[in-house]
Amino acid sequence: MPRYVITFIGDDRTGIVEQLAAAISHHGGNWLESRVSQLEGKFAGIISIELDGSVAELESALKQLPAGTWSAHVTPADGTPPAQGSNISLALVGPDRAGIVREISSALAQAGISVVSMDTALDNAAFTGEPLFRATLKAYAPPTVPWEQWADRLFAIGDAMGLDIDLDDPSG
Repeated sequence: MPRYVITFIGDDRTGIVEQLAAAISHHGGNWLESRVSQLEGKFAGIISIELDGSVAELESALKQLPAGTWSAHVTPADGTPPAQGSNISLALVGPDRAGIVREISSALAQAGISVVSMDTALDNAAFTGEPLFRATLKAYAPPTVPWEQWADRLFAIGDAMGLDIDLDDPSG
């Protein structure tokens, strides 16, 4: 069965996931995998589905789901297998400041490392109430790039920005 990726965003309210699931099922789809989240009063996500029905009809139904501001788009999946290489887990925490994601993602991209997933959050420090930025990433590194080469660059960024970085060595 052909696979598709649905992206959506709209005003957050109770029942959105149920309505999405019902529309997908009603149009011959099978919900495979998803990442959904509520942020700043919006509910957004990405869903991988198999579809044995009309893409146009499903997309039309999705766009009409909730009242308020809402958008949804169905895109054919290209079937490309995931990147190969070493699995990397990275966690960081430190004082919030502009440019953290840019610096970390730039270092990873320059090393040829592909980000697979990333979650970020802003919390308050326990005693000071200072805003703390937290991030967890999963990525794939090409086996041809030595771990020390890109890990040292990440730790240097962490030192310069006051971040604690926890990085798993994929070689064991």
